[in-house]
Amino acid sequence: MKAVIQNEFGDSDVLLYTDVEFPKIRENEVLIKTEYTSVNYADIKKRMGNKGKGELPLTLGLDVAGTIEEVSDDSSFSKGDRVIAFPKAGSYAEYVVANEQLVFKIPDGLSFKQAATAPTVSILAYILIHEIGQVKKTDTIVIHSAAGGVGSMLVQLAKLAGVKKIIGTVGNISKEGYVKNLGADVVCTYETFVEDVLKLTNNSGANVIFDSVAGEVTSKSLECLALYGTLVQFGNSSGKLGTFKTSDVHSSCRNIKGFSLGTTRKHDPARLAGVAEKVLELFASEKIVLPIARVFDLSEVAQAHKLIESRNYEGKILIKL
Repeated sequence: MKAVIQNEFGDSDVLLYTDVEFPKIRENEVLIKTEYTSVNYADIKKRMGNKGKGELPLTLGLDVAGTIEEVSDDSSFSKGDRVIAFPKAGSYAEYVVANEQLVFKIPDGLSFKQAATAPTVSILAYILIHEIGQVKKTDTIVIHSAAGGVGSMLVQLAKLAGVKKIIGTVGNISKEGYVKNLGADVVCTYETFVEDVLKLTNNSGANVIFDSVAGEVTSKSLECLALYGTLVQFGNSSGKLGTFKTSDVHSSCRNIKGFSLGTTRKHDPARLAGVAEKVLELFASEKIVLPIARVFDLSEVAQAHKLIESRNYEGKILIKL
């Protein structure tokens, strides 16, 4: 079967479209024929060796939408089921294997293409909004990288939850229209968001800030986080560590919470089933939708990575198999 592998860490040129051995399932696993997989920023970091190096050769990719081809004994799934899943050994491949706990049925009427936008970013965003950030309708919130995949979901889910004021940040203000169309009330750049947030809140600050950028953005976020506010840290796309002092939190009664979907998939996968069902229902009822920036063929994965790295896109990038 065809897959994309890499034998070394580096830029997108290390991605090799080639033939690999057909995968085999074990107990409590299913074999899935991939229809679509998505490209996430975590793929870029792992390709470069900056995120859990792993053993080479390796296949990148976090999630798939496809059809179950084979199940183990006493499985709750059947051949022909349409599903999304988090495969155990990458998803840039025609066939993948996933643990049943990380496989979720797609509702009738929801296309593979739209379902493929959902797994990583929407499940993550739902948990961030409702479980980690515990956002309330009366809150003013800030969503960094609001035009990206997770940001696009956070904005829509916050709007759906009736949040009072949603502020999105972007690297380029040309993305303002896109983010506002998703439901943001105000869009600003990383250079101006501190003063903009303070101005919009009469200097009281935002109640919840969602930070996937880290680096300088983390420390600047604390400059506009309200008393008793929460900074939710769930990534470092800047490639730099965000820092804060203990004095930034205790006297102001503020919280800093961290969350990783990867850690949760590994250590608490049962936590995801209920969330997956909810977000897939939201997609099926068209209450949320993730715009697709571009669809590439599997043989064009290197081009997809270059587009992700350029940050010159809005929404989700998919790979069609």
